[in-house]
Amino acid sequence: MLKIDHISGGYPGHQVLADLSFAVEKGEIFGILGPNGSGKTTLLRMISGLLHPKEGEILLQDRSLKSFTAKELAKKMAVLPQIHSEVFAYTVRETVSLGRYAHQKGLFHATDRKEDKRMIEEAMKATGVYSFQHKLLQSLSGGERQRVFLAQALAQNPEILLLDEPTNHLDLAFQKELLDQLKKWVIERGLTVLSIFHDLNIASLYCDRVLLMDKGNVHAVGNVEEVIQKTSVQKVYQTEVEVQTHPIIPKPQIVLLPNEWRSENDALINEKCVQYKENTLCIQAPGSLKVMDSDGRIGWESQFKVAESLSSQDFQCGTYGNSFIITWTDSGKQLFHHSIFINGFLSDEGYIRAVLALSEIKTLLLGKIEGKFSIAALQNGQSVDPSELRASLQEGIKQQLDYFLHFDSL
Repeated sequence: MLKIDHISGGYPGHQVLADLSFAVEKGEIFGILGPNGSGKTTLLRMISGLLHPKEGEILLQDRSLKSFTAKELAKKMAVLPQIHSEVFAYTVRETVSLGRYAHQKGLFHATDRKEDKRMIEEAMKATGVYSFQHKLLQSLSGGERQRVFLAQALAQNPEILLLDEPTNHLDLAFQKELLDQLKKWVIERGLTVLSIFHDLNIASLYCDRVLLMDKGNVHAVGNVEEVIQKTSVQKVYQTEVEVQTHPIIPKPQIVLLPNEWRSENDALINEKCVQYKENTLCIQAPGSLKVMDSDGRIGWESQFKVAESLSSQDFQCGTYGNSFIITWTDSGKQLFHHSIFINGFLSDEGYIRAVLALSEIKTLLLGKIEGKFSIAALQNGQSVDPSELRASLQEGIKQQLDYFLHFDSL
């Protein structure tokens, strides 16, 4: 549908883009990502025909973009810029109606009025501006104006829609509604959407493929799983992040890591955190810990009621490497339970590996894996090495189980 072939260029005395090449297929949402100054808007201006590349070529349906007249291009392509600083004394409906200009014919600009009315009203309803169609544009908020100009672009009924941060100024509900509608039109009408996104998580949810730009160059291009990766995002945006999978759909999501969450902390989980009163064993942590347990619970806690109705002989605790481990049992010593507190940062994969290691260790020592467990990490300091964690778990659990089994035999 659209081919960008080794284009370079920018503005007089300032080259912004350098040898960019990629293709956009019909019927997809293609996202352009990158930090400020990476050339996203310059690229969009070149694709729209407002700016010409110094080198290379842009092809639309195998035809050079330079060969299209302005009106021909307007029938193929609609553009929604990021900011509309000029607001004229038009109503919302009049503004949206301007999107039908490219479809006017002849000396007197005749149009199919029924078709025009249908497209205008459909665009207004899709963007949520139909209810205030008779209001003046200048009386609207920034978010409402953004939706009006998007309706104007949709009324143009283009094959390609170019958007520069379309969700800018929009409330959360309208962001979702707008992008859901665009996705629907892509699927049902074969509309092609090429959009700059500031929010990588929104881009991941709605884009079929994305381009990640860095200093006017292509850093990566492909589906979102290939492009939105931790190493790439950290390199291009120069900040520390984690990439996790969305809890409902298989799309990557970016999580920022404030420095204080990962700073070194002298407060550790150890014997000083243990509170044992009236046969109840608790842990008071120096901060919030991320917890995963055998009941399927995942969350953050700072106070832990480990067990109740315990005699002093029913539990053991101690520090092993970077882990503080508590093992407790019932009065019959039939089941052994474990609370593991990790002084360090543990990734999601690390939690799973810790659970697997715990199961393997208990099977090796007891021949069974029954019993409850919880694994909690401070999530600060250095990342915990999986092999070191396994070694500390094996050492600690073996020593504590040996105590119970030896004590029981006395």
